[in-house]
Parts: sequence; structure tokens; C-alpha cells
Amino acid sequence: MEPVKYRVTWRTFALPIIGLAAFFIYLYIFQVDIQEVIARAREINSYFYLLAAIASLLDTLFFTLAWRSLLGYLSVRISRFKSFMFVYVGIFVDTLIPAESVSGELTRIYLVNREQDGAAGKATASVVAQRLIGTGISIATLIIGAVLLIVENPRYGWMITLMLALVAIGIFTFALILLLCVRESWTLKIVNVIIKLADRISGGRWKLARLREQAIEAARSFHSAMKEYAHAPRTIFVSVSFSIIAWILTLTVFYVTFLSIGYPQISWSAILVVSAIFMAVKSAPVGIPFEVGVPEITLTFLFNSVFLVPSGISTLATLLIRLLTSWLRFIIGLVAEQWVGIKVTTTSENIEARLTED
Repeated sequence: MEPVKYRVTWRTFALPIIGLAAFFIYLYIFQVDIQEVIARAREINSYFYLLAAIASLLDTLFFTLAWRSLLGYLSVRISRFKSFMFVYVGIFVDTLIPAESVSGELTRIYLVNREQDGAAGKATASVVAQRLIGTGISIATLIIGAVLLIVENPRYGWMITLMLALVAIGIFTFALILLLCVRESWTLKIVNVIIKLADRISGGRWKLARLREQAIEAARSFHSAMKEYAHAPRTIFVSVSFSIIAWILTLTVFYVTFLSIGYPQISWSAILVVSAIFMAVKSAPVGIPFEVGVPEITLTFLFNSVFLVPSGISTLATLLIRLLTSWLRFIIGLVAEQWVGIKVTTTSENIEARLTED
């Protein structure tokens, strides 16, 4: 096994920096009072903000536990710490590659398969099952948010329309993924189409016969694992429970951050609606960079324009929230990626040493 390690260069931070630049251009265009933002930043309650940071870390922890419970049922044994690192590496890759959520999921599948050769199908099943759970929670949150918006702010018809549209997209996505999980023949056809396309692109130079066999084997293993989940209500319940806890912690990060800047007036309904829209759009695998820049603009706009939070407060809250939910995770993900690379190097050297001894 060859060591795999990402080289940190200026390009590593290029996309996040471009995104931040776009956000500050947005602030300039809409004439946000930067002096007010700076003045309020000096008065941040460090105790509350520390609680928000802890909630953010726990959010990722429970997300990891939800995924690990699904893996464990399929007899894929990965330690809690290593699973935690794999999730953070996925977050790191999500930030770098503009294919939000899909790139991180593929990274986790790759890392699990590298850890346990031949586990690609089971790893894929665990990731897909977790996505179905996450999509279900997202749909429920959007529906609750839409109801709250109708009750509290009926004048925002366009917001309600947007949320219902996101619900429809979520239901369609959920149904499509579920259908692919049930129809094994469809998955095998997709695999064959992808292999044929790759062969055509390479002009026959790539030797894809072995890859095709491995892909078909992984696809069959995936469907077998999904059938096992159908008879594992306890495992699904545990994963859903951990996922709900992670969701609650996400809301907590938003709310406690507002407390840290002295704005307790923010309502839980506002937090719920904004986070529902934010997470629904963010988790959509549409192939656009939605990690830095666009989310800051979205959050600031929603808090300020829809829930009438003063621009200075909504801007500062957004920056602080994203510092925890994006930049902190990005840095930890970078460290995790380097750790994974070092561990792989060490493992490779051990294997080579044993082979030499033999």
C-alpha cells in the first residue's frame, strides 16, 4: 500500500479565501456597518462562545457515532477515534472539492475500504443509509419550519414557497436513493455504463476488466447490506437517535452563538427555519462549492431580511457560526488528513518490513 498524504499548498486555502472575499463584497454592496461588527466582536461572551464550540465538536462526534453504528452492524470494525478522523477528512475534502457532501462521502468509503480491503460495498451502504436518515430529518425540519413560518410570519409567502420546494426536492431525492437501493439491476446497469464510458474515454488504454469485477462485487455487497438494514430496526433506531442529537447540537451552535454576542432576542423558530434551509441546500449534491462564501451570504440574508436581525448582529453571528462549523472543522480535517497519511506510511513500512523478514 502506498502512502497517501495531501500536500498543503496555497491552493489548499484558495477556494475558502475566494468564498470569504465574495462574502465581504456582499457586505460592501449592502453597506453593512463593519465598525459596528468590530465593536460587537470585542464584547463577545467567551463562556457562551466556548459552549458553542463544544456543541460544534459534539455535533460531529454524534454524526460519527450514527455512521459507526451502521458500519458496526455490517461487521466493519473501525475504532471510534479513527471513525472520527475519517469524518473530519471527509469534511476537509468537501471544502476543497466543489461537489458538496458527495466528495466527503466518497472519501469515507475509500478510507474504510483501505482500512478493510473489500469493505467498499458495506461502507457505501452505511453512507447511503446515513444520507437517507439525514434527508428524512431535513425534510421533517423543513416542514416544521414552514408551519412555524406560516403561524408567525405569514407575510413571507416566498419563504414558505422556497421551503416547500426544498421539501419536494428532498422527498424526490429520498425516493430516488431508496429506489436505487431496492433495484439491484439498476445499480449494476449504472456500473456497466460508467465502466463503458471510462473505457471509451481512455480509448481502450485502461485495463478495466478487473475494476469492473470489483465494482460489480461492491454493488452486490452494497445491496446485500441494505437488505440487512431492513431487518435491523434497533440499529436504525440508534443511528437515527444519534443523528437527531447531532441535529439538536447544530441548532444549539446557532442559538448559543447569538447569546455570546448579547442578542437573546433571536427565536428558536428563526434558528429552526434558517438552519433548515441552510442544511437542505448545503447537503444537496449539486456540484457547487457551498462551504465558504455562499453559506455566509445565505445566513446573513436570512437572519437580516426575513427575521429582521440588525445587519451588524446577523453579520457577526454568521461569521462566528461559520468559524465553528466551517473553519474549525476544516483545520481539524486538515490535521486528520495528515494523521491518516502518516498512519498509512507507518503501516506500509511495517508490511514491507514483515515481507522482508519472511
